Amino acid sequence: MHWQIRGRSVFVLLAGAVAALSVWMAFSASGAVTPAVPGEAANWAQYGGAPGGGQYSALAQITPANVGRLHIAWSFRTGELGAGLPDPERRRFEANPLVIGARMYLNTGTGIAFALDAASGRELWSHDARVARDHQYSDPASRGVSYWRDPQAPAGTACRERIVYGTLDARVIALDAADGQPCAGFGQDGQIDLRTGIDIRSAPQERWQNYAVTSPPVIADGVMVVGSSIGDNRASALEQGVVRGYDVRDGRELWRWDPVPRDAAQAAAQGWDPAQAATVGAANAWAPLSVDVALGRVYVPTGSASPDYFGGERRGGNRDANSLVALDLHSGRRVWAQQLVHHDLWDYDLASQPVLTTVQTAQGPREAVLQATKTGFLFAFDRRNGEPVFPISEVPVPASDVPGEHASPTQPMPEPALRLSRMQPVTVADAWGPTPGERHDCQRQIAGLRSEGLFTPPSVRGTIALPGWVGGVNWSGIAVDPQRQLAILPVTDLPMQVALIPRDQFDWDDEAKYPGQEFNTMAGTAYGMRRGVLKSSKGTPCVAPPWGRMVAVDLRTRRVLWERPLGTLEETLPWLPLEAGLPILGGATATAGGVTFIGGSGDARLRALDTTTGRTLWESKLPAGGQATPSVYAVDGRQYVVIAAGGREGLGPMGDYVIAYTLDGQGKEVVFQHGVGVRMAVLAAAAALLLAGLAWVARALWRRRARRRAER
Repeated sequence: MHWQIRGRSVFVLLAGAVAALSVWMAFSASGAVTPAVPGEAANWAQYGGAPGGGQYSALAQITPANVGRLHIAWSFRTGELGAGLPDPERRRFEANPLVIGARMYLNTGTGIAFALDAASGRELWSHDARVARDHQYSDPASRGVSYWRDPQAPAGTACRERIVYGTLDARVIALDAADGQPCAGFGQDGQIDLRTGIDIRSAPQERWQNYAVTSPPVIADGVMVVGSSIGDNRASALEQGVVRGYDVRDGRELWRWDPVPRDAAQAAAQGWDPAQAATVGAANAWAPLSVDVALGRVYVPTGSASPDYFGGERRGGNRDANSLVALDLHSGRRVWAQQLVHHDLWDYDLASQPVLTTVQTAQGPREAVLQATKTGFLFAFDRRNGEPVFPISEVPVPASDVPGEHASPTQPMPEPALRLSRMQPVTVADAWGPTPGERHDCQRQIAGLRSEGLFTPPSVRGTIALPGWVGGVNWSGIAVDPQRQLAILPVTDLPMQVALIPRDQFDWDDEAKYPGQEFNTMAGTAYGMRRGVLKSSKGTPCVAPPWGRMVAVDLRTRRVLWERPLGTLEETLPWLPLEAGLPILGGATATAGGVTFIGGSGDARLRALDTTTGRTLWESKLPAGGQATPSVYAVDGRQYVVIAAGGREGLGPMGDYVIAYTLDGQGKEVVFQHGVGVRMAVLAAAAALLLAGLAWVARALWRRRARRRAER
């Protein structure tokens, strides 16, 4: 932005700014002084808070009236700062900590599990899975652990209570929750190797490893179900995206379900080219799964078949890829499925956990499963048979102009009110930048790219994807307040660009020509690809903010109740502390007390929002980005909120913190002063300028008065 301020306006503006800052600081420091309300002991025993997700706590001790009294109760550091990793800046700490009784369980992306005292943060035990640190991993993350108590084991038996988690080298490990020792009767020495029976395309000695587990397994009725994370865009023939069920006691494989039909007759019957279906990979479920114990169903969100951006080697609709699939918990049988992206060409995996809830409709309550997508859509289906609870239409979308590609002519969409992301074409008139130079740079880029709105297929000249592969709604998922019938979603609107590169023109050296963009070969197809954020040479996204919003949908009316940007620019523009709205990676957690907690944004803050209005009630600066989902629990009558603050490359500072808050907490302040020094320098300069202005005014007045006296 270009400002022209002249003469006495400087003084007026500075004085106003100082006054406004004083009021803002006073308001931020205020808080209701009400006594703490005793709360019942409450666990956070599964990822997302429940077997069916939902990111909701029934605790109500913390309310809008007293949330201003939240303070750190304790903090803990995992010690994982990336030492020895070839790319330590890519480490990711996205754990959603579990709390059972007075114990907390979590893990790092590198496979180190911890048990902590949930009231004090004291370490009880740790276990290092010893994931090789000389490799690079396609998604170096883990979103948490799973807990299971064996109802058949007598009290005091070893491994009666278990902590189970996956690793970047595709193992599942079972530990005794009491002491962290491996459960010897589980698999081999307490672990199972998920690489068994998979056509692994990365040799053990290769630098990059691309088959992993990044989301915790779901466990119900003695069955553990686990998906996988597969590195995208290397080739058309990749690892199979099978989902597998295991006996959680001994680690025996019970069943496996492959989203791609390998049998020629089945492939033809399901609309696949049999020869292509025999080799195509992925369509894997890397996001968290959900389970309905009463129905005996596990709900699986699948991703795109390989590769993401060219489908000539996987012609057809690619049934069961990019789909919400209900499987029988005990057999793996496919009960029903709803495909939410046909023949994906945009990396629009179903990335968020399905949420089981009761939706109040005009026809009465419906037992539903909600699914949010990277396109920013919100869908709802009957849990039993998959029938849509909210209307869905097949909407015409742009055709591909790439030889050999056959894009789907339509895509399934909910009613317009539930299309929560930007969908419109990006034109030169939409180009944005904080300076004329950046705006001009964005105009030039946009003019050369194809953009016809959502689902514009990738092209050789380059295509704008908005939303891009980050979302919409990514693994951050949906927080559902069942009493208020609200679904609360972090929605990202970050413009991306993707280009197909004819095979004979693909050159890794072009990375120098396109800095900050990702290249990949898509071997076995006629094209390579490059992709990246659509941004100016200074790094500013080429469309106006907000680039990240919180959106609350009323499930009864299927309308947006409120929305607001989330995240300030204070880390990069400390003199402009506006809530511009940054990309969000990290989920929200709603509570019965009417407060919703969210980290996730790039300004390293944990915020408490009023669930019914979205207004910020309280916030705390974190020592690193909170790219994780908070957990809410109670111990000894006190309600706590805890978040993993590990940061993420490109989204704020990095760290290794676990921080718990409670009303009137007495823990030590652990906040790094990142950004504060710059802000203080700016404020000091503004104060100096203000004082200089006052001195100049006083001197001018004195001189005028002296002149008048002389004229007399």
